[in-house]
Amino acid sequence: MQTRSRTKSLAELGLTVAGGSEVLVTGLSVDSRDVKEGHLFAALPGTKVHGGEFIQYALRMRAGAILTDREGAAIAADVLSGSGVPVVIVEDPREALAFTAALWFEAQPEVQVAVTGTNGKTSVASFTRQLWTEMGAEAISVGTTGVEGAFTAPLAHTTPEPITLHRVLAAAADAGVTHAAMEASSHGLAQRRVDGVRLRAAGFTNLSQDHLDYHADFEEYFEAKAGLFGRVLPEDGTAVINIDDRWGARMAEIADDRGQDLLTVGRSSEAMLQILGQRYDATGQELRFEWAGRIQQIRFGLIGGFQAENALIAAGLCIGTGADPQEVFDTMPMLQTVRGRMQFAARRDNGAAVFVDYAHTPDALSTALKAIRPHVLGRLVVVFGAGGDRDRGKRPLMGKAAATHADLAFVTDDNPRTEDPDLIRREILGGMHAGEANEVGDRAEAILRAVDALGPGDTLLIAGKGHETGQQIGDVILPFDDVEQASVAVAALDGKGL
Repeated sequence: MQTRSRTKSLAELGLTVAGGSEVLVTGLSVDSRDVKEGHLFAALPGTKVHGGEFIQYALRMRAGAILTDREGAAIAADVLSGSGVPVVIVEDPREALAFTAALWFEAQPEVQVAVTGTNGKTSVASFTRQLWTEMGAEAISVGTTGVEGAFTAPLAHTTPEPITLHRVLAAAADAGVTHAAMEASSHGLAQRRVDGVRLRAAGFTNLSQDHLDYHADFEEYFEAKAGLFGRVLPEDGTAVINIDDRWGARMAEIADDRGQDLLTVGRSSEAMLQILGQRYDATGQELRFEWAGRIQQIRFGLIGGFQAENALIAAGLCIGTGADPQEVFDTMPMLQTVRGRMQFAARRDNGAAVFVDYAHTPDALSTALKAIRPHVLGRLVVVFGAGGDRDRGKRPLMGKAAATHADLAFVTDDNPRTEDPDLIRREILGGMHAGEANEVGDRAEAILRAVDALGPGDTLLIAGKGHETGQQIGDVILPFDDVEQASVAVAALDGKGL
């Protein structure tokens, strides 16, 4: 285990004191309840309340220094006055905290990449980690499903706040991890959570409607994603971009303007990793693609045509960080499905299959249904809902996507949170014609009824929750696992017992 200094001066953390005297800090905190004596407390602007409101509590816990902006300092002016506690006032305290956390924890895996986009981030990060691992590296992926690979840890957010992120990266590095692939969410990028991470390459998958409850409009959503290439990835890094997506060209321009090496993926003849063809079967697909004038053909057990782009972006990230291209391609057949992403869940005695996927946006649901269709001989059935307290505009669009691409649909509850689940379902059904869906509020019952409807050759896709093992109703999270529910339903209907 690498040893580090238990204290650092503000200057060592790249911070300049605006008031008070220079001190040695003993740790970092963004939650006043976590403050220990001597900690640097970061009072950050929030969506509902400014962290400056909690400076008084941090001081009671004997914080050694405060990091905030002018607004935070003004909010706490009375309690800071005469306290003698140094105050660091910066224009962007979130960005400052990211670099401060990097300097505090010091160690990071030697080779790091990040991937952004609406869909596919988890798969690309996992595939990159899998490829590195098969080629002999000690590797991890960091994101929605936690920290997985050579070092494991749970995470509360796709892209953790900087203190947690750098604590995890340092612990992984101390444990011998040399390679890390992480997801960069739009929230994480907008809030500067990854700005202190030393990246060698970054990937872009696609962009479609999501998180417009957080971002003011689609352009702001794009700009948040673009920060990965325009700000976080250094100029000598490699940008791996899916140019089939209509936003890919703009992202490539940003990377090119920064002088980054550009490695493009897609079906376009301009793509460096160009998809030439795909052939599907019940358990996977064959992929034919070209790199540097040489044609490659592989087979892997991944369901869904879009997985080809995800796998090739992962391959590009490996190549962009120094791996031998042919070794990467030879390793690709080993790729395995990510938990909750087109994951096989169960099979009925009549041969009908059940899959679980995280698709929770209109584009993701359309993409998932269109991608699974070539693997299906009979009808395509879908169970889906929409989350509460999130972008309401996508609900009818999800209903339309299901009506367009599935033969039979069951609209049910996802994570209603504090909203009325009946209202959420009505808004989804607003995008569908009468009779195009069965409305079943209870998710377990909806899954059971959908499984019961499966005939020979049919396939069921349970969409929306993927890897999640709980359902949030109000402020309570109840145990619920789509894969488990599918297995229970199949066992009950086929008389296999539990």
